[in-house]
Amino acid sequence: MNSKSILDRLGGEAAVDAAINIFYDKLLSDDRVKHLFENVYMTILREHQKAFLKHAFGGDSEYTGKSLREAHKHLVKEKGLNKEHFQAVAENLEETLKELNVPKELIDEIMTLVANTRDDVLGL
Repeated sequence: MNSKSILDRLGGEAAVDAAINIFYDKLLSDDRVKHLFENVYMTILREHQKAFLKHAFGGDSEYTGKSLREAHKHLVKEKGLNKEHFQAVAENLEETLKELNVPKELIDEIMTLVANTRDDVLGL
């Protein structure tokens, strides 16, 4: 196991910021999930996601936002967020990381982390 955090191995906060911007551009273009972002102030969502991932990836920042379950509860209830949507989001994240030439081992580690959030995101 690498002793450096995922955040450090990705290239730090600037790398996460860049990845999130590319990632959300992909999501907003993906017919499978773009409806989930209708009427969402994307600038705020991007900033929340950046803060969450910096924390989740081992950064020093403290995350004070909602839990994954709480943050997605309205999407499950109002827009039918389901496992197919979760899979589409995961695919877009993996594609983003590949485009940014993140090493495969690190992508695999990140995708395992993402997979472990599925039940909380979907309220299962």
